Amino acid sequence: MTDWPNHAEAWRQWRDAMSSERMHHGWLLAGKAGLGKRDFAEAAARALVAEPGVAQPAGEHPDILTLSYGPKDDKAERAAADGKPFDLARSIRIKQIRAMQKRLITRPTLGSKRAIIIDPADDMEKAAANALLKSLEEPPAGTFFLLVTHRPARLLPTIRSRCRTLRFPVLTDSQLSAMLGEAGLASDPQAIAAAEGSFGAAVRFAKQDLAPIARIVAGLLAVGDSGMTGRGELARLIGPRADRERLQAVLELAQSLTAHAARTAQDPERRMQLVDIHASLVRLAGEAPTANFDASLLPFEIGSLLVTAAPASAAAHG
Repeated sequence: MTDWPNHAEAWRQWRDAMSSERMHHGWLLAGKAGLGKRDFAEAAARALVAEPGVAQPAGEHPDILTLSYGPKDDKAERAAADGKPFDLARSIRIKQIRAMQKRLITRPTLGSKRAIIIDPADDMEKAAANALLKSLEEPPAGTFFLLVTHRPARLLPTIRSRCRTLRFPVLTDSQLSAMLGEAGLASDPQAIAAAEGSFGAAVRFAKQDLAPIARIVAGLLAVGDSGMTGRGELARLIGPRADRERLQAVLELAQSLTAHAARTAQDPERRMQLVDIHASLVRLAGEAPTANFDASLLPFEIGSLLVTAAPASAAAHG
């Protein structure tokens, strides 16, 4: 498991809570994606359910239940049951919460405590969130919930109010550089800057070799692309047959660099343009996995959004 230098305060609070007479039953692990919140949840859950004199399994633990994205549909469920590759759903569904709640009727297997990890909790369907709320309102004895959340504001206020929050700070550039080195990945300054404190993002940028793309994106934002040269180079670097993972990594990179440009912009009008572009990139990232996009044209769509904030830029679509 990764050694996370940004977890020290969260561990202090968690251990203090474990040693108290009455530990809170609901916890929000909050922070941007890529900060190791899932790793913390798994390690914290193991520390919680372990009891003196009771042997603990090294692998899957019967008293730790993790809910995340399940199979997309019946066909995907059959493929998963057969051990074949399958498509994941884009949300955590109510039937997953219902199945978890059935487990809560029984006693924990090895000790007196059970931990439920939901990751990411902000991607629960509305019905799933409402169902979970009932368990948070009347938790079974010895049951503790760890909700991993990248965007706490998307959770129901009633869920947030019933949980204690652990906040995970972003990593410094030097920490990211050291962690990339420990992972055997190149420590590129542009990838680190674009990751904005997220090790998960830095890893994706390094593995996808996005440093050259970062330079093109920064140029499109700064000076535009009057002759389509920059957009053409962006398409070449992304590749004509880029898979979904690479396209999502590029979209994430473009969002990050646009957000950074907005934060540092001195001109209010340009700042608002960049905010609008960022919102459009977020929408595009959400639509791209399911919409019928031509993968070869998507880089030009990304580039055309970026140049709209540049001085004397070309029109958005050429």
